[in-house]
Amino acid sequence: MDQITGLRVFVLAVGEGSLAAAARRLGLSPAMAGKHLNALEKQLSTRLLQRTTRQLNLTDAGRRYYERCKRMLDEFDDANREIGDRDSVLRGILRVAAPVTFGAMQMGQSMARYLGEHPQVTVEVLLNDRYVDLLDAGIDVAIRIGQLSQPELTVRRLAVSRMIACASPAYLERHGVPTTPAELREHARLAFSGAISPGDWTFTDSNGVDQSVPDPSRLHVNNMQFLLSAALAGAGIAYGPSFVFGEHVARGDLIPVLTSYSTTSLPIHAVFPTARYMPRLVRAFVDRLAEDFADIPPWERA
Repeated sequence: MDQITGLRVFVLAVGEGSLAAAARRLGLSPAMAGKHLNALEKQLSTRLLQRTTRQLNLTDAGRRYYERCKRMLDEFDDANREIGDRDSVLRGILRVAAPVTFGAMQMGQSMARYLGEHPQVTVEVLLNDRYVDLLDAGIDVAIRIGQLSQPELTVRRLAVSRMIACASPAYLERHGVPTTPAELREHARLAFSGAISPGDWTFTDSNGVDQSVPDPSRLHVNNMQFLLSAALAGAGIAYGPSFVFGEHVARGDLIPVLTSYSTTSLPIHAVFPTARYMPRLVRAFVDRLAEDFADIPPWERA
């Protein structure tokens, strides 16, 4: 009998917990699935599963065989998808997750270009600042900002965003321009409460010495676009990523302060659930973002 089908029956039976469930997944009768599994065990001269009417249990040999067979079938299926995907028109559903503010402010133009280039692709976007498990949520690619701590994910670095402090010209005219981080204590500070340390603003001088400005801040808010609006209206000095404030700085709506000091840079990555073959519609989207954000991204051009 076909050994590949036997391997699929075995791997699916373990994953689904029953031979009948594996048979349904493969469009086989339970009896035929059993024959494929028996033929595989006979060919190997090894019992892979201990089967009763109620449950399946892997033998020691079956446990070792399962791990290798699953990897092999994944690679086999990926190879088939890659060949079939190579010259075809991109079509299907792409599911993307991104942080709320970055997605709303920086991904719309890239998404429009991607949709124009691939008219048979449909995109579903989930904007959420909370952690999303890619596999559980069925996400093809997610944008993550900051340092990553999940080694099981495949990662592609897209760009960086600096942290900047800035205020409206009207605010600075009324209250003066701070020249050192310590002088920020005399100003109304506008902080993003979703940051790890929302009130702890750190600036590094030319000697590499960090100077932190602790709480209190005048305003704490969990939405960056609200923070941006308050800064533009003259409420105080805001501190946040350049992908939020950079384009307003370029237009002169906001004035950066303490520019002789350096600040933290936040890496921006595209992440994927596994290191296996990436479908072309996913790769094309990430390539589009990488091209649009290449060299100097739009929020850093100020």
